[in-house]
Amino acid sequence: MSREQKLITEIFEKRKVLSYKYDDALEVLDYNEDKLRLLLEFTVLRENGAYLELDDHFLQFFEQVLEVNEEINVSYITENLQTINQNIIYYLKENSESRKYNYLRQVKSALRKTGIIAIRNVVDLKRNIDNTFKNEPNYKIKKAKLEHLDIKRNDIATLVMLTDNLVAGDEEQTFFKTASDEELQRIINALRGKLNFCRHNLIYIQKQIIEFLNRLKYQSGLLEKIRQLKYLKDQFELKSKTNIVKLLLADHSLVYEPNPTYSLKLSLDQLQSDDEALDAIKKVVSRNRSGGRSVIQLSDNNLSDYLQLDIEEVEQINLKAVKNSFLAGSNNLFDFLRTYDFGKPVSFEECLTIYCQLICQYDLQFKLTAEYQTRQNTEYLLIYPL
Repeated sequence: MSREQKLITEIFEKRKVLSYKYDDALEVLDYNEDKLRLLLEFTVLRENGAYLELDDHFLQFFEQVLEVNEEINVSYITENLQTINQNIIYYLKENSESRKYNYLRQVKSALRKTGIIAIRNVVDLKRNIDNTFKNEPNYKIKKAKLEHLDIKRNDIATLVMLTDNLVAGDEEQTFFKTASDEELQRIINALRGKLNFCRHNLIYIQKQIIEFLNRLKYQSGLLEKIRQLKYLKDQFELKSKTNIVKLLLADHSLVYEPNPTYSLKLSLDQLQSDDEALDAIKKVVSRNRSGGRSVIQLSDNNLSDYLQLDIEEVEQINLKAVKNSFLAGSNNLFDFLRTYDFGKPVSFEECLTIYCQLICQYDLQFKLTAEYQTRQNTEYLLIYPL
């Protein structure tokens, strides 16, 4: 693994996108297929068709060590609490000092793990909530994920309470007094500090989930009202079936007021030094004395130069026709555009521009997924016809 760390690093970075091909791995290994086969035999890597991915054991190990695991698993805390309870019982019933010390060491290890796992779960929970609210495009899936994360929050809060009760319980107090170990006391104090940190953050996370759900409910209701208004407007029934005219007449918000215009005042430096400013002053004085308007200079009536026909042809792509062809197929949008006949050569950058224009104009007619692919160092969303 140390020798092939470059390959493992690249596959780990692309763990969320199944896009690391077998041929790409051979290129990294200088086309030494024996090295790649060795990694497959030791199950460090797994072959999935034409792609490679890390084995689940190594993937979970790297994610936990690097603290990038997005999965919230409260079972670890439950297992540690069970381990602590069992070893406390064994300690109180054991007569041998050496075996007692072994049980005490396992209790210390489980207490340290419990605090670390609790904090990591809280941090992962907060990150998942932010990512779900900001990046999930589907409203129903976003709401379901937030409600599921709220259940996870409640589970973590329950386990934090159970851990606190474990340290302060009657039977456990007998153990902690009997063990009377200085290191154990330091571990307990550190654990209580971590549990207190988790409790405060869980309160904040609960408020955040409630706020996000309320915002989703408000946005959904507002969007539904806008759709109803647009439907009535398209049917020419907006004025007859709503009181929108009355509401607009009664609303005196600043946004409905006309933009004010202000006369341009020349600076003192310009008035003192510029000859053109002197001519402007003379014109204003002359107009004020006469009380009439200044004579406007007429332009030349020879318009022959403006009547010359200069025609410039600009090639444009019919986005509507492209959209209709895409909806008639089943391929994803970007691969469809790469094979579509535009009648002229289209570069990769132009294809990206057409991809973005289609999403902006016809997103309601497309199925936006949560999957991504990468091509030429550009990551794009997989979009299919509805």
